[in-house]
Amino acid sequence: MRLIRYSLRVTGRVQGVGFRWFAQQAASLYSVTGWVRNLGDGSVGLEVQGKPAQLDAFLKAIWQGSRFIQVDTLDREPLDPIEEREFRVLD
Repeated sequence: MRLIRYSLRVTGRVQGVGFRWFAQQAASLYSVTGWVRNLGDGSVGLEVQGKPAQLDAFLKAIWQGSRFIQVDTLDREPLDPIEEREFRVLD
């Protein structure tokens, strides 16, 4: 099955509320690779890669957030898949 990769930008209450940890846990649960990092404008950037069903489940989890996280927008752009084996939290 083919891999899909997206560049994501998430806005809302997503910094200082455990969003990066939440994204890492969701990535592990759905076997998604990539990375997540806080951006200077208060949003969070991610690149995520996986099979279509895995990414759909991951994106649904990210959109729903948690009791501390409130996602207002989730912008997505397709990217070419790359070789990688893990999901990382970047500084």
